Amino acid sequence: MDDLITIFWSSAFIAAAIRFSIPIMLAGIGEAISERGGVINIGLEGMMLAGAFGAVVGSDVTGNAWLGLVFGIGAAVLITLPHGFISINLGGDQIVSGVSLNLVALGLTTFLFRQMFGITDQPQVEGFEPLEIPVLSDLPVLGPAVFSQSILFFIAVGLGLVFWAVLFRTRPGLRWRAAGDDPAALDSVGIPVSRTRWGALLLCAALAGMAGAAISLGQLFTFIENMTGGAGYVALALVIVARWNPLWAIVVAVAFGAAEAIAVRIQAGGITLIPYQLSLMLPYVLTLVVYALAARSGHAPRALGKPFVK
Repeated sequence: MDDLITIFWSSAFIAAAIRFSIPIMLAGIGEAISERGGVINIGLEGMMLAGAFGAVVGSDVTGNAWLGLVFGIGAAVLITLPHGFISINLGGDQIVSGVSLNLVALGLTTFLFRQMFGITDQPQVEGFEPLEIPVLSDLPVLGPAVFSQSILFFIAVGLGLVFWAVLFRTRPGLRWRAAGDDPAALDSVGIPVSRTRWGALLLCAALAGMAGAAISLGQLFTFIENMTGGAGYVALALVIVARWNPLWAIVVAVAFGAAEAIAVRIQAGGITLIPYQLSLMLPYVLTLVVYALAARSGHAPRALGKPFVK
């Protein structure tokens, strides 16, 4: 029992929970906007993987983590273009197109990485080291955990606040919500539904690229094949739990990050109360359980996943 108390109340555990939450927080914020616009983005995992790969390539070529982040965003946006054309312009099945994107991203990043770096070479690149905020980082327990994080954490929280305000307090946000709830009404006032949905999808792709970069440049400082490990699917569940609200996505992401941190702590700490095989399953089991509970009471945008034909 003492082991479990130590797991939940320590600076190291809270810091790990926040660190693991950053990628799904960024991806979840982007997915909330995409789904508010009416596009189910099953391809989130592939976008994150492309972003992780592009960020490492950019950082390796330029020697600068910020330029690597730009490369990661660009790679995610680029791989999203066929998905958007099929889903929005051609009215194709968004689920099938998104799954195809994931498969293409996995194969393409693996092939390109081996062509550029070989099978055995594992490049170490410039990344985002923890940023300590003076005074606040000296606070007991929460100080080192919350205020000694990568700059990407503070960017993610800031973006969650900004896009919450945009989504619910501005005209562009109203258009996104209309595209997901009543696209015919949006079209009736002369606002192109396809253009509105494209904007939401590309913004989601950019944030997914940042999410991938948060893994490759914020945690590992290298690229590993299929390194996202299902984080994109966790972010999809996060959006439902957060009720398609970017602000709540911040809170829910930290909860999912805590589940991942518990699993790692159990394995690394030699805690025998819970078998390590079960700890490996914990983040994904929690995702399924929470998704099932939230899906029963959640109210998705009414036109989510439905092609708009004028």
